[in-house]
Amino acid sequence: MKKLNVVPMFDRIIVEPEKANAQTKSGLYIPDTAKEKPQKGTVVAVGTNLDGKPLNLQVGDTVMYGKYGGTEFPYEGVEYLIMREQDVFCKLPKEDIEGVTFKGENPDQLELDISAE
Repeated sequence: MKKLNVVPMFDRIIVEPEKANAQTKSGLYIPDTAKEKPQKGTVVAVGTNLDGKPLNLQVGDTVMYGKYGGTEFPYEGVEYLIMREQDVFCKLPKEDIEGVTFKGENPDQLELDISAE
């Protein structure tokens, strides 16, 4: 994870989205036009609340957000998202969780696939 020299204002955070899978589990390659937007990423910069208190999220946290959440912007050749802290649905544990998906834009519709492979 690269350190950003950009500081978001107030309750905003900057997220580096995870790369979309280019290949299915069965080995088929997915064209760019058919790839789904990632809903998971790593926080790379955080602002402060309007009252100056720190946010709940910290740099390095892995978060889940809505498919169309945030505003995309390029910085030094990398695509980032800037969004409000309240646009984040949840913070994931440090270990990578496979099979976490959303059924919709509502965080109450979180679906976990814990089937053994």
